[in-house]
Amino acid sequence: MAALAGVSTGTASKALNGRGAMRPETRLRVQQAADQLGFVVNAAARSLQTGRTYTVGMITTDTIGRFSIPLLIGAEDALGAGQMSVFLCDARDDPIREQYYLRTLLGRKVDGIIVTGRRTQARAPIGADLPVPVVYAFISSTDPQDCSVVPDEADGARRAVRHLLDTGRRRIAHVTGPDHHHSAQVRAAAAAAEWELAAPVLYGEWTEAWGRQAAGMLLAGGIDFDAVLCGNDQIARGVAEGLREAGRNVPRDVALVGFDNWDVMVDACRPSLTSVDMDLEGIGRTAAELLLAAINGAPAHGQRARPCRLVPRESTAAGFVTPRNGEPRNGEPRNSEPRNGERQPPETW
Repeated sequence: MAALAGVSTGTASKALNGRGAMRPETRLRVQQAADQLGFVVNAAARSLQTGRTYTVGMITTDTIGRFSIPLLIGAEDALGAGQMSVFLCDARDDPIREQYYLRTLLGRKVDGIIVTGRRTQARAPIGADLPVPVVYAFISSTDPQDCSVVPDEADGARRAVRHLLDTGRRRIAHVTGPDHHHSAQVRAAAAAAEWELAAPVLYGEWTEAWGRQAAGMLLAGGIDFDAVLCGNDQIARGVAEGLREAGRNVPRDVALVGFDNWDVMVDACRPSLTSVDMDLEGIGRTAAELLLAAINGAPAHGQRARPCRLVPRESTAAGFVTPRNGEPRNGEPRNSEPRNGERQPPETW
């Protein structure tokens, strides 16, 4: 195979095992030669040679896979270059089950572990003095020495507010989840800091039912609002239904933005929902890259926050646009200026 690829045996070995520095075309030529000859790397022999199993464990508390599956896809993208496999373990929010899976993965001699879940709130480290590196993805560790990759939720909320301002909205309400929930707190604080909200933040549940109820509360309270930023897409879909039932048109009367960019919700919403995407696959890729670096002797420490992006859809497709010089629509007075300086142009959402 090395002769067919025109390289040395050592170079062929490094190319097939994802190790060493070489030109991409050399690595590709070796892989093509291996495919032509039907060569398959012997995993057992490789493990004996390197002392590694080329496997990584992923422990999650996200039972339905809403967050862990996109994270897994991103991680596998990064790990695939090194021909590494991932064992996914669902701890189901059970500390005993989580420790069982931790022991099982360590017993299988995995090279590293990714810990994730369905909340961004920091959690206690999964273990102390573990023999393999650990990276936390989407969630973070309370130990500042641990490596964590999280979405910048405040950045996402700011982008949503700026988008609403750039589509001419000025009277923005915010409906979100429980007031004790980390994501609800962070997103609400960032929105309020970016623009003076039209009403106090409405805290409730992460459900469509709460969204419908909140829409009724805004209308019954006589609040003058022309946009609603929601803490997640489920709430936003409920708000859309509540507004429609009350005879309010989205987006003509009220623009609507969700958070999470969950395709099940944004496509089912009427109209299709503008939403903030936390780039879960990107978080998974970054976490896997940092884990690979730690496995290779270059561990990272501390928390890394990845920016979000806003995905515009019909729910904010307003029929009027505030001019870029900042003039309010229809001659109405401006109620505030953005509190963090000039708004960014749409290209940077």
